[in-house]
Amino acid sequence: MVQQSDDVLVAMSDRAVEKALELLRERGQGESLLRVFVAGGGCSGYQYGMAIAKSAEKDDIIMSRGDLTVIVDPQSAPMLVGASIDFIEDTMQSGFSISNPNVPAGGGCSCGAGGGAGGCGGGEGHGGGSCC
Repeated sequence: MVQQSDDVLVAMSDRAVEKALELLRERGQGESLLRVFVAGGGCSGYQYGMAIAKSAEKDDIIMSRGDLTVIVDPQSAPMLVGASIDFIEDTMQSGFSISNPNVPAGGGCSCGAGGGAGGCGGGEGHGGGSCC
């Protein structure tokens, strides 16, 4: 059963929402959903991923962020509670950054390598899990 959530499981900055919608539209997938997930953990901390999805799975949690629909699978949800997604763009990097206050100290620095704030190059907005 798909769960609609009014709670903020994963916070997203306005800039992250705008950029995600822009990327979906650029790829001709404006009606698609943004899946946020955790792919493992281990000594480097959580590995985050973002991907484009055509539809939600039956157990997904669905959250609306303006015109953007974000889905999270039930296995990833407990590890994402309190996390926030931002879009960083400066002279050194461009991409989505996931900050998670629940990650133990020493758990990496960006969405592809663990917990705290950091950024990802390329600004692709979706991928297999190493960089958002």
